[in-house]
Amino acid sequence: MTNPPDDPTTALPGRPPVVDLATWQTARDELLVREKAHTREGDALAAARRRLPMVELDGTVEVVGPGGPVPFLDLFQGRDELVVYQHMWYDGAPHQGQCEGCTTTAWHMKDAVYLNARGVSFAILTTGRWDEVASYVEFMGYTQPWYSVRGVAAPIGGGMGHIVSFLRDGDRVFLTYSTTGRGNEPVNGSLGLLDMTPYGRREGWEDNPEGWPKAAEAGSPVGGHGSPICWYWRSDADGTATWGPTSRPVPQWTRPGASPVETLGRHGHHH
Repeated sequence: MTNPPDDPTTALPGRPPVVDLATWQTARDELLVREKAHTREGDALAAARRRLPMVELDGTVEVVGPGGPVPFLDLFQGRDELVVYQHMWYDGAPHQGQCEGCTTTAWHMKDAVYLNARGVSFAILTTGRWDEVASYVEFMGYTQPWYSVRGVAAPIGGGMGHIVSFLRDGDRVFLTYSTTGRGNEPVNGSLGLLDMTPYGRREGWEDNPEGWPKAAEAGSPVGGHGSPICWYWRSDADGTATWGPTSRPVPQWTRPGASPVETLGRHGHHH
């Protein structure tokens, strides 16, 4: 026989109540009502996105890829739709000094085979010089097409850190949607899974139960991107989340040659 739920030997300090399965299921079902409403509102927002007006662009504008300059139209690879991620770039920085958020986003989009099957092409654009970009792409092992948009005006170039959608009609190209910040989160499936875990993302802004582990307890000092920092962006060789000089964007640690370093090589991130 198990201990009753209110038995002090069963309860855990700083944790939600421990209950029987039926009580848990009731609470779970109540939350499900809200989750379904959230899903339906998301569907309604997606329907509204599909009705946004479009902006026509010059598809002959050239971007630079592994084969040299190509017209933007080529990025569609003959398909009607194109989604791009605009990856930030720090000129002259070593691999570990590139944007950790962009590294994480690009890492979650290593394979666009499902998008391709639905008639959607995918590419990553960045403002870096092509020789630096090519070295980084090789180091990371990325197989998606990358292009430099250095000197290209918005919306093909312009602000980085955005997801942008385009539509092709013959040789005509149209901008249909763009998002940035937390609007980029759907690409990062890990965030969705973390939201389903007991401790969540362990970011400083989250609304957590009293006594829950704090973001700072994960080893992340305050700084850089607000307070407290998103702990999962960077870690050192031991897996400790840190913004210190020996850190890298987390996905880089799976790459050959990703050893501890002495500097991030980025302005404002020397410690």
